[in-house]
Amino acid sequence: MSRVKVYLGFGLLLLSFLLMLPAIQADTSTVYVIPIEDEVERGLQAFIERGIEEAEEAGAEAIIFEIDTPGGFVDAADGIARSLNKTQLEKLAFINQDALSAGAFLALHNDEIYMHPNGRMGAAQVIDQTGNAAADKANSAWLASMRSAAQTAGRDPDFALAMADASAAIPELGVAEGKLLTLGASEALDVGYSEGTVSTLAELLALKGFEDATVVTIDETFSESLARFLTNPIVVPILLSFAGLGLLLELFTPGVGIPGLVGLTFLLLFFYGHLVAGLAGYESIILLVIGFGLLVAEFIIPGGVAGFLGIAAILGSILLAGGDLKSTAIAVLIAMIVATVGMVIVVKFFGKRLDLFKRIILTDATDTEHGYVSTTNRPELVGKIALTVTALRPSGTIKLDDERIDAVSEGRFIDGGKDVKIIKVEGSRIVVRELEKQEEE
Repeated sequence: MSRVKVYLGFGLLLLSFLLMLPAIQADTSTVYVIPIEDEVERGLQAFIERGIEEAEEAGAEAIIFEIDTPGGFVDAADGIARSLNKTQLEKLAFINQDALSAGAFLALHNDEIYMHPNGRMGAAQVIDQTGNAAADKANSAWLASMRSAAQTAGRDPDFALAMADASAAIPELGVAEGKLLTLGASEALDVGYSEGTVSTLAELLALKGFEDATVVTIDETFSESLARFLTNPIVVPILLSFAGLGLLLELFTPGVGIPGLVGLTFLLLFFYGHLVAGLAGYESIILLVIGFGLLVAEFIIPGGVAGFLGIAAILGSILLAGGDLKSTAIAVLIAMIVATVGMVIVVKFFGKRLDLFKRIILTDATDTEHGYVSTTNRPELVGKIALTVTALRPSGTIKLDDERIDAVSEGRFIDGGKDVKIIKVEGSRIVVRELEKQEEE
């Protein structure tokens, strides 16, 4: 009886599995959705690389990049484009609102582009940090990248160039020379820069035959969101400036104080953001630890060599962690200027002295404010007659009443046992002159 129950249970389990099998086989396709939102910077690159890697490991059939960005930094856009080019998965760009500047460049690196009816794509001119058009060298490289991206995707490169170069006119779209091209949804469809117009992500999935697919949306973790903020090229100089200023102000206070902790916190935030974003490796952290170790050694073994090497190691670790050497070097320079100005303000207006230098500079003063008196001024001695106890050649000792006093002769030497007249008292310096006979009388 018990065997019958076992066989019956096994048969029911097998039947249940067979009934579920068609459903499992019918829903095997997976589509990943990776948002490209806000500013394009190096932290976004790390997020997108993680999303692509997860999609590849899951065997996804396609990746939809949902784009809504005003643009960002060229170096970050170039790094993201390289990541897009490496994957063999089908890449679909869904411009949900804006794909401007670097966003348009990234859209062109997808196999197909779909736009929201109110979507926009273009205005991709390179802008420097002052808000003006970039130099010819940088602009030329960017134009070549835009042209190459369009050609690789099988699109007319003239429109891509018109997005990035205001001198390229597109009369058929009403874009005169001096203006950048920005395509709307209908215009992009007409010129072949869009494969279709869809209002929602679900509509795009249905259009591509993925309505029954498993949709996996990659969301930023808190660490990635924080890393995107901390690695922003505008935020990096601020982090390093506060770090440098805090550590410098720590030199004004004995022991470990609030400025030092604040400075160290900002420095660690810099390294944390770049580590999470994948820009910094453990070699930069090791170099940072070595740098701080050398600074500590400088306090124990004075000489300056260890301290100089420590500062060099810390600066090297920052440059190594920054990813882009040029932008990081500029951020370090800004931080050094801010820290120097802060030091000058503290010294000038708060009158503090660097505690670091107290090991090598004597700061105690034997002045009258501290109760010290180096000598007693005795102007009442002027005009009195004394006797030389020793020869004055030109200095020696005289005797006034019962007091022995150090003195110097006015000019020539005076032998011992001579009467002298005190003619000048300058602090501890008492000047005497030998009495002539008529003066004695």
